[in-house]
Amino acid sequence: MPTAVAQQQARRRAIAELLERETITRQAELVGLLRAEGFDATQSSVSRDLKDLGVAKLTTGYELPKNDQAPGNDAQALQLVAEFVRDLKPAGPHLLVVATAIGAAQRVAVTLDRVAWPEIVGTLSGDDTIFVATAGAAQQRRLVTRLREHLGKGTS
Repeated sequence: MPTAVAQQQARRRAIAELLERETITRQAELVGLLRAEGFDATQSSVSRDLKDLGVAKLTTGYELPKNDQAPGNDAQALQLVAEFVRDLKPAGPHLLVVATAIGAAQRVAVTLDRVAWPEIVGTLSGDDTIFVATAGAAQQRRLVTRLREHLGKGTS
């Protein structure tokens, strides 16, 4: 009998294959597809798997990270910033509110997490808004400068 870790790894491989083949917009749909393939899947296990796989939920459905979204890949991050970020608003010394195109916040947040910029402590995203935590005001200013340079808005 396979171990729990082996079962989890097999389920995650199946999730990746399903997301490559099909457009899946709900976790319940993914759970059903996994069960149909013989996997023991629940909404909570699938939710954890999606998070650990770095899957982003877009308006068009779940999307696996691209191969070039590896930690430290600034080019991917800057492309997403230029394409999807609409506005930056500091909110106190430790928080930056990032407005994105509708449905793009999670994808941008995952990318910002992966590039591991030292200014970023963590992110929390919704549908079109990201809260980016910074260690302090100086880090927030550096992050705003870095992001605005790539938005073509200059620095402030």
